[in-house]
Amino acid sequence: MLSKTIFSVGLNRIDRLDGLRNLPMECLTSRRTNGFFSPFLRAWKTIYALRMRAVVQRVVQASVSVEAERVGEIERGLLVFLGAGKDDGENDVRWMADKLYGLRIFPDERGKMSLSAAETGAAMLVVSQFTVYGDVSRGRRPSFDAAAPPEAAERMYLQVCERLRDAGLRIETGRFRTMMDVRARLDGPVTILVDSRRSF
Repeated sequence: MLSKTIFSVGLNRIDRLDGLRNLPMECLTSRRTNGFFSPFLRAWKTIYALRMRAVVQRVVQASVSVEAERVGEIERGLLVFLGAGKDDGENDVRWMADKLYGLRIFPDERGKMSLSAAETGAAMLVVSQFTVYGDVSRGRRPSFDAAAPPEAAERMYLQVCERLRDAGLRIETGRFRTMMDVRARLDGPVTILVDSRRSF
């Protein structure tokens, strides 16, 4: 069954290699199979580098300004740095919005992180951030090749914000493709990495 899946994947285009996500990692990386799977692993790793990504911080207060103008501000809530990858689409937008909506990182009466922004009435400040795709695996200067082009990234960024608003959350935003001054008072601190392809 495993080899059948691999050969089926191999007959499809590279952008159809999402099927490899369903294979156990130990099957792909064992000594017995690593040589056989190496071409698929390279393609799989490439695809896994392209997805919608967010850095989420729990805050007491956060704001964003552009050229000394305050364009977004929240009190208790979440500061979300959101980026889109080249291979992202509607499924990634939907998954990311749903995940942010239900992310349970606010404390309950026992002090445990078990409540979401929706349950606590917290707001979100969502800031576009292509630099979450910075890759320093080679050299020291980050590469942003995995980030989506600006037009596509802006569309997906706005779609996530729209879905969150439609779900009833108060959403504040930055201003796309501008130099932004973001300030925050972190709560905890609590910082969560969210990825639409579930890589961490």
